[in-house]
Amino acid sequence: MIYLGAPRVLMAMGDVIDLQLQRTRRAQSAPAEPVYYFDVTCPMSYLATERVERSLGQIEWVAVDGSAMRGDAPDADPATVRARAEMHARALRMPMVWPDRFAEGGARARRVASFACELGAGAAFGLAAGRLAYCGGFDLDDPETLAEAAAAAGVPLAACLEAAGESWRDDEQRELGRGLWAQGLTEPPAISVGDYWFGGITDLMAAGAQLREAVSAKRPLAPVG
Repeated sequence: MIYLGAPRVLMAMGDVIDLQLQRTRRAQSAPAEPVYYFDVTCPMSYLATERVERSLGQIEWVAVDGSAMRGDAPDADPATVRARAEMHARALRMPMVWPDRFAEGGARARRVASFACELGAGAAFGLAAGRLAYCGGFDLDDPETLAEAAAAAGVPLAACLEAAGESWRDDEQRELGRGLWAQGLTEPPAISVGDYWFGGITDLMAAGAQLREAVSAKRPLAPVG
């Protein structure tokens, strides 16, 4: 006998089962899927994105504003960011070409990245945009660059350009960045698997094998360090 309007089922033997409780327990016991947080304008995200896609395969992609991960700290020095990115690029044997307007703007690109993630095209857009910016030196806020990245990711052009003007996405991405900062993560990219967090390209590289094992085996991670 089913009690309509209440998430309970009365079994033949008189045992009452709370269906909502059962669903909650199943959700809590289900293996956590990894989530990849990236800032499409960040060179460190570009470097990690190329490896994440190849190493971990299907994961959830979430676009954030990496500047919000610094909390109250001052903005990172562009020259320092360049030097660190170039060091990692050499170690990874990856190209690194700098856009003329590096460290300027980027809001329009982040908005489209957020929209692409909503469509399930975050990986394809992040890869295409990163390559255009840091392999080709193109300005990511240029509508033509955004259109090319969107085409590569299968994002409709009209919807891409509309998303680029949706300023409400800025607050959403800053809030996501602040949430990562509250977890102790101070720069993009970042990955979460259940209750475990890895942030910054150095930690992601160090945790690569462990992350792959956790994703394939669907078991808890041990913290790095």
